[in-house]
Amino acid sequence: MQSWSRGSNPHLKEQVNPMSDQVKAEDFSINLFKLMQETFESPDGIFLDKNTSLFQTLETVSAQEASIPVGGKCASLAAQVAHVTFFIEAFERYAIHQDTSPVDWGEIWRTVEKVTPEEWDALKNNLKQTYERINGTFHENKMWNEDTIGGALSIVVHTAYHLGEIRQALCVLKV
Repeated sequence: MQSWSRGSNPHLKEQVNPMSDQVKAEDFSINLFKLMQETFESPDGIFLDKNTSLFQTLETVSAQEASIPVGGKCASLAAQVAHVTFFIEAFERYAIHQDTSPVDWGEIWRTVEKVTPEEWDALKNNLKQTYERINGTFHENKMWNEDTIGGALSIVVHTAYHLGEIRQALCVLKV
């Protein structure tokens, strides 16, 4: 097995054997929290442009816009938001409450489409509360393991994917 060294990658400070070195929990946490903030709250330039986080983006969307499916087989933006919330809540049930009961991943896509302004505000508020709850849980976590690392990363990646879907849809909806 080849080790990486400064000679082959100038970003590495010392020789590293990727199979035996462990990431410090603090280093993982710091980077996770930056990615969570970037994705949900306010970009710092890690991978998003200024004012393009999920919450910032959703503040530009009306209930009427959130109710429009972008294409024949596409979900509305309201369903996208409900789905992101559902995903985080499913992880919470599994990781925090050890609930391994089956999850109906298609429920949101079948049940959420058109929303009133009040329903749209409620969906956004529910997402924000769910994010704040899981973010707080991650901040309190002192023991990262395979499940919590995987869950935390899946929340960032999954949400970033849906943020991209929402932002692309807005290119069509806000013409």
